[in-house]
Amino acid sequence: MPIERKPIQRGGIKSAGYDRNARILEIEFSTGRIVQHTNVGDEIARRFMASSSPAGYYEDNIEEDYPLKR
Repeated sequence: MPIERKPIQRGGIKSAGYDRNARILEIEFSTGRIVQHTNVGDEIARRFMASSSPAGYYEDNIEEDYPLKR
């Protein structure tokens, strides 16, 4: 089942969505690239989605800390 993404439109991130049961955070960048990070907790996903600087939050707290699903 696809993850429903919500528009973000800030900092080069077009949209993002979170599957709480699977603990997957899916991010669509303005370039069209879509990535999925696994084992992401609720609080990290919530903070990312609410961040005034989602790209910075992604780089600092998610990009290298959570595995990419290929």
